[in-house]
Amino acid sequence: MLNPIWMRTFITLIETGHFTQTAERLNMTQPGVSQHIKKLEEACGHPLLVRDKKRFETTPQGRLLYQYALEQAESEKRLLDHLSNDKADQGECRVACSGTLALQIYPELLQFQKEHPKLSVHLEAAPSQRILEQITSSDVELGIVVEDPNPIQFESIPLTPEPLVLILPREAKMEHLPLNEVLNELGLIHHPDLKHYLAQFVTNVTTQESQYIRLDQIPSRGYINQIHQILLPVANGIGCTVLPKRALTLFPLRDKLVEYKTKSPVTEPLYLVKKRHRPLAARYEVIATLIEGILNNGESRI
Repeated sequence: MLNPIWMRTFITLIETGHFTQTAERLNMTQPGVSQHIKKLEEACGHPLLVRDKKRFETTPQGRLLYQYALEQAESEKRLLDHLSNDKADQGECRVACSGTLALQIYPELLQFQKEHPKLSVHLEAAPSQRILEQITSSDVELGIVVEDPNPIQFESIPLTPEPLVLILPREAKMEHLPLNEVLNELGLIHHPDLKHYLAQFVTNVTTQESQYIRLDQIPSRGYINQIHQILLPVANGIGCTVLPKRALTLFPLRDKLVEYKTKSPVTEPLYLVKKRHRPLAARYEVIATLIEGILNNGESRI
């Protein structure tokens, strides 16, 4: 790599056209300027100047190096400007959450982007473990997960817990029956997060029957990994499934569905997570505040 100090001396020499003026501008001695040029020529392996007493001409290699030096100086200036221009309404924002949460927060993020067109929002739907991996590798900067992660690796902010519901076909009329009877009679529509959601739901349903449910013995009625279609078979009278309540609220055929009745609400914790000791750009602070507002009872602080 060429010494940037020698390069600056070379640029100044070409611009002034004189060794003495270059030395004055850079607060150097004239021999110091000559030494920089000599070292630069040695580093390049080519003569850069043809000297004629107090005058000089640049060689073809010297003209190429001068153009390169100008480009490098401009690149450095742009970099320094960018580093000092950390604005809250500009730049790329990479966020990850579950597919269900994406249904709720993405429209809000898009509206925010419309109001701040220099922002670019990238939202990825993924399960919690995958999100933590993406934060670790810096593929995303902010994520929403369902378990408080290792504080050695991550910093987290608790959000309002998310209600989980067992969703049944309304036509089945089974929302008041024992849980084990419902599950075994209807069977399950599987999706990528079902195992986690169902275990959470069964664990928190305080009925005597739930103690005898064997999750691995519940019949399967199908599988779909598209969040907006998971409830479609249930709306058609096929199976049941567990999802965050917001998925039911946002589903267009929700009049064909019903929640299983529990004695008390079943909830799952949510955490807004970033990599520990990793400072975030100003725009992420704004996005984090927006997400907190959306998910904490809709009370945005922006």
